[in-house]
Amino acid sequence: MSTNRTDVRRLAQRGSNDRNAAYEILDAAMVAHVGIVDEDFPVVIPMLCARDGDHLLLHGSSRSRLMRNLAEGCNACVTVTLIDSLVLARSTFNHSANYRSLVVFGNARALRKLEAKRAALEKFVEHLLPGRSADARPGNAGELKATLIVAMPIDEFSVKARSGPPVDKRTDMDLPVWAGELPIITRFGTPIAAPELADATDVPDYIKSLFPHA
Repeated sequence: MSTNRTDVRRLAQRGSNDRNAAYEILDAAMVAHVGIVDEDFPVVIPMLCARDGDHLLLHGSSRSRLMRNLAEGCNACVTVTLIDSLVLARSTFNHSANYRSLVVFGNARALRKLEAKRAALEKFVEHLLPGRSADARPGNAGELKATLIVAMPIDEFSVKARSGPPVDKRTDMDLPVWAGELPIITRFGTPIAAPELADATDVPDYIKSLFPHA
């Protein structure tokens, strides 16, 4: 939904209200920055995030100031940014980055029922590491009670993105300076076993599949 808050004013051609693009960004992201105003002071906290249909999921301790505010339905702004590459121009002024970003405004609601909370936590786990929820012990009633989970509708939002090569001034085109795109790739590393892990416990296949040389 386009509103005054979501209209992209600076480089408006890079902005959109494409819902599928918003979902793709969230599905590729692990961290969102969640902003609220608490006691007349702005607070922005990085948090793990996940998506459940047309809702953004956030979770944290029931003692968390941020989570309590979100659960009470305060105004919130959630942002996600994915950096795809550095864009190196012939002049430093025209350097840039290729990125995909999402800003969501709205009010979250708390998930109160244990089954809803358990399902949401499974969404988190499967988003971060598909296959893990069927392997590890699920949260018990006490752990779920100590956790606040909120769902925020992905309704009032904007997407902004840049892609492609650098844009140099025509007068810089003959400078003997390398220009182009430098891709940024995030990947998993070799797993490190926890202390006191039983020797017979193998790395599961869903983790091995993430890196061929594990």
